[in-house]
Amino acid sequence: MRYISTRGAAPVLTFGEAMMTGLARDGGLYVPEAVQQFSRAEFAALAGRPYEEIAFAVMKPFMGDTFTDDEFRGLIQTAYQGFGHPARAPLKQLAPNHFLLELFHGPTLAFKDFAMQLIGQMMQASLSRSGQRITIVGATSGDTGSAAIEAFRGLANVDVFILYPHGRVSLVQRRQMTCPSESNVHALAMDGDFDACQARVKDMFNDFAFRDGVRLAGVNSINWARVLAQVVYYVSSALSLGAPHRAVSFTVPTGNFGDIFAGHIARAMGLPIEKLVIATNQNDILDRALRTGGYETDGVKPSISPSMDIQVSSNFERALFDAYDRDGAAVAALMAELKSGGFRISQGALQKLRDEFASGRCSEAETLATIKWTLAATGELLCPHGAVGVKVAEEHLGQTPMITLATAHPAKFPDAVETATGLRPALPRHMADLYERPERVTRVPDDLAALQTLIRERIAL
Repeated sequence: MRYISTRGAAPVLTFGEAMMTGLARDGGLYVPEAVQQFSRAEFAALAGRPYEEIAFAVMKPFMGDTFTDDEFRGLIQTAYQGFGHPARAPLKQLAPNHFLLELFHGPTLAFKDFAMQLIGQMMQASLSRSGQRITIVGATSGDTGSAAIEAFRGLANVDVFILYPHGRVSLVQRRQMTCPSESNVHALAMDGDFDACQARVKDMFNDFAFRDGVRLAGVNSINWARVLAQVVYYVSSALSLGAPHRAVSFTVPTGNFGDIFAGHIARAMGLPIEKLVIATNQNDILDRALRTGGYETDGVKPSISPSMDIQVSSNFERALFDAYDRDGAAVAALMAELKSGGFRISQGALQKLRDEFASGRCSEAETLATIKWTLAATGELLCPHGAVGVKVAEEHLGQTPMITLATAHPAKFPDAVETATGLRPALPRHMADLYERPERVTRVPDDLAALQTLIRERIAL
């Protein structure tokens, strides 16, 4: 299996190389040269199997000889043994044709754990073989950072630096990043919004002298391994509802487009997905792009669903690559235009995107109302992101079963949940003392040179 860049001017890599590289050297994102196809019989054979077995079957064909079969099975078992539900990603029924996929039973209570726990194991295994050390730098709107820190804290061959927008994550999200005491973990509260944090990370990857000097690696959803690990729960949940013998649909609350792009890959593999619905909050650039054909940034508005407070959705580049018939030069030109505020999607590419994705938007008031209504009607307590998904999903229900992704535990956003319902959700037992733990955090400016200096100094310690 070979991996190519969405901008067409970077070296072709193996899975292992793409995993350790993150962002391509031409600024693009790695994607498989071809998507592995599964037959109906191959999908059907996975029905009723444990999540770990489905993960092995789905992911291994994309990995070449990076890991032996036995080695990869062991990494999967280790990655998911700390999850709080035996099904890993259980389904709950909300209505006759509407289901909720609970993705918050991992150690940091968010869907990012599914990929991050496994990537942590895979990277550590690779580094142990090579004897090398890497520096992970990531940007987060809240959940990626805590999941990355949890996955890599204390590992012998890794230093982890996570940039998050100061004052723009929930208290629980912040403390999950700032309370770990391991010396290889560094939480950086950066001035600005998530897009600024993400831009500085990409700047570091594009500074090849710095990148090579600190052996930079990425765990944001720019990393293909992140997307691949998330494909698994699309397959497992679809199988639970009768696939491949009947189709299913998915609604995905998304800001950076990585989670729903995993659904796009599942469909390309042959999973019968009827609809893939993008659910956005008030930062609705993805919904606007599909409706109007214009991908135009207009500033991030802080919301009660902060993990979606994004205007530059990195993984949308992967979708554009497919929509433009894998023309790397065309994608590179669009990304150059984006630096000036936006671009227009060609009519042909726009139609392909509309054939692949539907979309919708949920306001702040609608988010609160959906949390309140869902609790009263079903007994299910949603986080604001899940509420965005449920509201938009309700607008796209049909004869095909709809699965809405519940991407985080409500206890990660207690203020919003309490405002909507009067109930303040409690943290799980393993996090019960989170508010009492000491914090370790460094406030940093939105300044590339200052960030690079800090990282070099910390690594030298």
